[in-house]
Amino acid sequence: MVTNGSNGNGHLEPSHLARVCRGVRGATTVTENTADAILTATRELLYAIVQSNNMHPDDIASVYFTTTVDLDATYPALAARQLGWIDVALLCGHEMNVPGSLSLCIRVLIHWNTTRTAKEINHVYLRDAKSLRPDRQDLPPVRPRQMNAMEAMVRVLESTL
Repeated sequence: MVTNGSNGNGHLEPSHLARVCRGVRGATTVTENTADAILTATRELLYAIVQSNNMHPDDIASVYFTTTVDLDATYPALAARQLGWIDVALLCGHEMNVPGSLSLCIRVLIHWNTTRTAKEINHVYLRDAKSLRPDRQDLPPVRPRQMNAMEAMVRVLESTL
């Protein structure tokens, strides 16, 4: 079998599988705005994402962390550095302050170079952040005015047939 390298677990990947950059999402919460709480929760979240997807840090292109505006005691990216992610590009920011949204929340978007399909990726939500994605079936419908005119027309025709 022709191979193009290791998949991070010591297994060789077939050359016919294309490596692409996929987004891996996750979130967690803390009970207080302290550096220790933020770093502990972020390390736990990153560890869970890495384990559930069999990731290797060398395959991670970059990571974007956000926190709700009520968290500012430290950068969650420091937790990734503590886990040895020294050469990974990291960035932190604040999440939009949407009324009624989950507070004390840390979110992450990992850009991962992998041969996995989007459906094979495990997104991880811990603690109170589990409420953010109970399932994907509860998404609100797109109203016709949020679509372009052609999509709206097709949808109306489909509903009358």
